[in-house]
Amino acid sequence: MKALDLKLIRDVGRMKGQMVAVGLVMACGLAMMIMARSLILSLETTRAAYYERNRFADVFCDLKRAPNSLRDRLAAIPGVAAVETRVVGAVRMDLPGLAEPADGTIISIPEDRPMRLNTLFLRTGRYPEIGKANEVVVSEAFAKAHGFQPGDSIEVILRGAKERLKIVGIALSPEYVFEARPGQALPDSKRFGVFWMNERELATANDLDGAFNNVVVDVAPGGETAPVMAELDRLLEPYGGLIAYDRSDHASAKQLDDEIAMLNGMSIAFPVVFLSIATFMTSAVLARVIRLQREQIAQLKAFGYSSGQVGMHYLKFALVIVTIGLLAGGVAGAWLGTNVVEMYHKFFQFPSLTFHPDFVAIGVAFLVSSAASLLGVVGAVRQAMRLPPAEAMRPEPPADFKPSLLERMGVTNLAGPSMRMALRNIERRPWQAAFTALGLALAVGIPIVPGAMRDGINFLLDFQWTLAQRQDVTVTLIEPGSASAFNDIRHLPGVIHAEEFRSVPARLRFGHHSHRLAVTGVPAGTLLNRALDAHGNPLPVPPDGLLISEKLAEMLGAKPGDSLVMEVQEGRRPSREVPIHGLITDYAGLSAYMDIDALRRLMQEGPTVSGAHLSVDAGQSGAFLDKIKEVPRIANLGIKSALQQSFRRTITESITLIQSIYFTFSVIVAFGVVYNSARISLSERSRDLATLRVVGFTNREVAGVMISELVMLTIAAILPGLWIGGQLSNFIVQAASTETIRLPLILTHETYATAIMIVLLSAGVSFYVVSRRIRNLDLLGVLKASE
Repeated sequence: MKALDLKLIRDVGRMKGQMVAVGLVMACGLAMMIMARSLILSLETTRAAYYERNRFADVFCDLKRAPNSLRDRLAAIPGVAAVETRVVGAVRMDLPGLAEPADGTIISIPEDRPMRLNTLFLRTGRYPEIGKANEVVVSEAFAKAHGFQPGDSIEVILRGAKERLKIVGIALSPEYVFEARPGQALPDSKRFGVFWMNERELATANDLDGAFNNVVVDVAPGGETAPVMAELDRLLEPYGGLIAYDRSDHASAKQLDDEIAMLNGMSIAFPVVFLSIATFMTSAVLARVIRLQREQIAQLKAFGYSSGQVGMHYLKFALVIVTIGLLAGGVAGAWLGTNVVEMYHKFFQFPSLTFHPDFVAIGVAFLVSSAASLLGVVGAVRQAMRLPPAEAMRPEPPADFKPSLLERMGVTNLAGPSMRMALRNIERRPWQAAFTALGLALAVGIPIVPGAMRDGINFLLDFQWTLAQRQDVTVTLIEPGSASAFNDIRHLPGVIHAEEFRSVPARLRFGHHSHRLAVTGVPAGTLLNRALDAHGNPLPVPPDGLLISEKLAEMLGAKPGDSLVMEVQEGRRPSREVPIHGLITDYAGLSAYMDIDALRRLMQEGPTVSGAHLSVDAGQSGAFLDKIKEVPRIANLGIKSALQQSFRRTITESITLIQSIYFTFSVIVAFGVVYNSARISLSERSRDLATLRVVGFTNREVAGVMISELVMLTIAAILPGLWIGGQLSNFIVQAASTETIRLPLILTHETYATAIMIVLLSAGVSFYVVSRRIRNLDLLGVLKASE
């Protein structure tokens, strides 16, 4: 081993505390980068393999009813590789242990041909046998939630008729990786499931003998989906076809895309923050080493070592830190990624989802951290290389101590000697003080992020499900009904107040932008499902116009006063321009409301309803649920309390993990920055501090000289840190906001107080560790003249 390498090992051993502190701060950034990139790799590779193996379709379209003979014409569309026509229906279930009815989607399995698209991954059991009645395959998440196994039976209402279905298999589908009701932000496997049944039997139950109401298409390799969708719309329009859409608008596929996009943002933003802090800390450590080893540098050069060899020797200090950071960050990133993958199992249903380390990302992490460290130490290394031996043999010129600016202004007249010395040292090295304060400010800001997310979720729940949606129950019909259907609903047991609604599928266009969604007609003066502005005030539904979500307006590039082209995809399929009268503040899904009578006039229909929002007497909820289970025309039942409970349970687990990660990183950064700064100051000023002890200062007073400086920097970092935390939170909230769910940015005093407390406690531990070192100073050793 070379002599310089032996020296490096001894120096690192003496500085192990600082090296580890800097390495751990770097490890935080690298862990986030490695975790995020590895999660992206895990999701993308698993998704790609699953989609390809089980032939996930490229284009999807729902319709009213079309004859099976149309299948050949659809297959002949240019660019189409495969077509699957299907029957899709809705089921309701009365399940033991569940007070309210559950609901689901049931999809046909072809009997006269192999299943070509969206094929099932059969986890256990078998497919329904041809000719066997009432056999179904059920989705794995729903089966797990209720403990179903092949051979079990389940009673359902299928198109108004009660049926007892026998479960013969448990499966997964690439179409339902994110298994939730359309528009629902989170999966609820207790109350929603997916079933597959033989086509002929399901078609008979849905009055679709010899017909289909859903089609999925595989586009030929290299083909474009847009022309295929346009031709599909043209061919299916006479059969009540809705708007064809591709994977980018598919509910399940979009959830995966949104998650990967958020991980991409995290893989860049947080490593930049942590590596910036580590760069400064590495620079400060190496600059201090070079200042303390001036004589050693002179001796090395006098013994014949070139400036390049000396420079490389000190660059290796940075590489040691990078190695510590990469090893710790790699292990932490893999551990965190494994835990996040376990959390993903609650959201995404794959045949197998395991954590795959992204070794390319690890290599990039090494290069990025090395570049950051070298960037931080290049100035100090250049100083060592340029230092002439003769000059290096002389002690470093003493620092220029003089009254600080605050002293000259008379502000510190009442302060003690320790405070004045601390102020002078800060003013003597302003850049070091500034970067120390910046590191502490970042440490203050980091724990604000999970607090803001937690508070945003609480605000969302209160705003969306207390202020906006004041109904207890939402009932949706299988098919639009007449006024008598609404009359039957409002006379159910326990119903205090009922408000009808009419919902139609439509495409809203503005310029080159368009979006498909359900436009909902509601009565004027609605009291239950209200449209609110940003301040929580109700917006009156205009007699002829639209209220739309702020997010939808942003996506369309429209504003109040603009007119949208509304293309209805039901009935006579009317199309007309409708003005935007106002913007709704909402945080779940996208909404477009208009007056129910205006919508009915547009549809040229009578008092048709799609469902109703209900306020139900809590004392009669049991009787209400018992009765509604007997109503055959209901497609699904949304009970607000159950949705809230499911949302809170699912999201709390995620937030707890995220909060633990951020809090841990904040403690590491705060402790590392304070400890590193204190150790540098102690090593540089040990002679001064020992002198103070000799002239009569107590241990506490000597420690106060140095700790006062760090206390002032910590206090100075708090306000900038709170601002940085707000900006970081805003970035994360924006990155996590999607069409399905959007978090508001809520910053509370509790969140700020928690962040400040974490940093103060971490700094306090650092102060204690450094104070012990001051008490153990070797007075004789440090007072010996270096000359």
